[in-house]
Amino acid sequence: MREIDNLKKEILKEYPRLDEQSSFSFACHKGVACFNECCGDVNIFLTPYDIIRLKSNLGISSTEFLKKYTLSPFDQNLKYPVILLQMGNDEKKKCPFVTEEGCSVYPDRPWSCRMYPLGLASPGDDSEELDREFYFLLKEDICQGFKENKRWTVSEWLRDQGITEYNQMGEYFKELTTHKFFRKGEPLPPKKIELFFQACYDIDHFRSFVFDSSFLDRFEVDDKTIEKIKTDDLQLLKFACRWLRFALFGEETMTVKEAILEDKKKELVAKGKLSKDFAGPKRK
Repeated sequence: MREIDNLKKEILKEYPRLDEQSSFSFACHKGVACFNECCGDVNIFLTPYDIIRLKSNLGISSTEFLKKYTLSPFDQNLKYPVILLQMGNDEKKKCPFVTEEGCSVYPDRPWSCRMYPLGLASPGDDSEELDREFYFLLKEDICQGFKENKRWTVSEWLRDQGITEYNQMGEYFKELTTHKFFRKGEPLPPKKIELFFQACYDIDHFRSFVFDSSFLDRFEVDDKTIEKIKTDDLQLLKFACRWLRFALFGEETMTVKEAILEDKKKELVAKGKLSKDFAGPKRK
């Protein structure tokens, strides 16, 4: 993780900053001499939406995908769990999905693969800096694609690579990872780390948690939402992000059922932690 932090500092200091109207030359195809050479020995961080797309492409559950194709590195400086695509054990540490013909999961390739050779950076982590993002070019020595004659603006490249949908889904995740709780340097306790991992990354496990536990007995969830999240992974991910804001940060993004609140009050009274006369705030 320290290497990544150093790279971020280098990007912020030395890389030219691009906006959506900036232009560059690039093309990647089988006729380029370096074809497939960039698909190895790299850190590819996977977003929750990346995992949904990839596991659906492969026809497996998120649980199986995470176990077979990913790593979750431990670092004391990490504020929340991150997921890396696991590279191969061969000399070139190839991506498990690359073939001689190219990417075998190309329609559902991760966000970072779609973006390449563009990168996206934020100057800082405080609230005033979060929106000051900029694009930059990752010009690696091995890449011959920059010698191609195809010309793009940043905006054209993002549209061509289907980035918009990934960014839209990424906003839900970003609201969690840039939360003021993390910006203050607060660590999550182990139980909440587990909740974060399950709800964000192991979406099929989270669905079982919602429907096969007492979850729906404890929280008010309307019938329309319940029907959607039964089968729609994207709706379930949005729901998971909303629930995490409640579970991790105590925000009022979920409503606990009245009967559960009353039982909790009785429990606290019995333990002497709450006065019998305490009425609490009125429910609207």
